[in-house]
Amino acid sequence: MPPKFSLDEQAAWGVVRDAGAGMLVIATPTGLASVFVPVVVSRDRHTMSSHLAKANPWWREVSPGMDVLGIFLAASAYVTPTHYPSRSEQPGVVPTWNYVAAEVRGRVQLHHDPEWLSRQVRSVTDLFEEGRSPQWSVDDSPSEYIDQQLKAIVGIEIDVVSVEGKAKLSQNRPQIDLDSVRNHLAQGSFTEQNVARRMGPGE
Repeated sequence: MPPKFSLDEQAAWGVVRDAGAGMLVIATPTGLASVFVPVVVSRDRHTMSSHLAKANPWWREVSPGMDVLGIFLAASAYVTPTHYPSRSEQPGVVPTWNYVAAEVRGRVQLHHDPEWLSRQVRSVTDLFEEGRSPQWSVDDSPSEYIDQQLKAIVGIEIDVVSVEGKAKLSQNRPQIDLDSVRNHLAQGSFTEQNVARRMGPGE
């Protein structure tokens, strides 16, 4: 990875937080299997937790301690060479993609204990309800209904081995090109505006 694109560990975890959910990928005897889930990162960042429906076959492929790759994307947009003013003097340019992403590698285990599942569901709910008004709480639903829902899910816990983050945001282009790309993306779609904001302040 080019050093200019590399994120330090704290920034990489920031990408995971910003993404909120990611793709968990495992290698099974019949090939790769993936599931997209929201995650909660522990305070010490040693573990991540989530859950999925029992009806989803992904968890049946998991064996205790199996390697898992978590992929988290916080920003993504196509970049056209027509946004490079420098191409008039240096026409050797090609399209590219700007993005901010993180990979978390770890070892996965499953949980079926109702108490563990209840804690996980509450933690993920509290995380994503934070700052909302009004906030929804698990306790807003009847306890019998929640108990029924807990029986229909499987818990996922990942012991984190490593995290790596990358922010490819036109840092390899002349400043005039970076400014142009940011300004054009800032006028585009929601996803393009998200990339533009991460490229720094405009002129």
